[in-house]
Amino acid sequence: MNKTNLVNAIAEKAGLTKADSKKALDATLEAIAEALKNNDPVALLGFGTFSVTKRPAREGINPSTKEKITIAEKNVIKFKAGSELANSVN
Repeated sequence: MNKTNLVNAIAEKAGLTKADSKKALDATLEAIAEALKNNDPVALLGFGTFSVTKRPAREGINPSTKEKITIAEKNVIKFKAGSELANSVN
């Protein structure tokens, strides 16, 4: 499902116009992104939790030259599915 399909599904299920659904989805995604930028976890009860963790620097190998390189540390976003979502899939 892509963003357009999701907007259409929201419009159908919520009885909104596609334009209003797109605005609501964009606002939701923007709010989630802003919270994650501030290192705040986002917990949606029954759906799941988004959080930011730091991946430490590590040593890797350049596949073309086979020389060792250092891969810098970076922040990564993690998602842990809630029990309702996990049960609905199984």
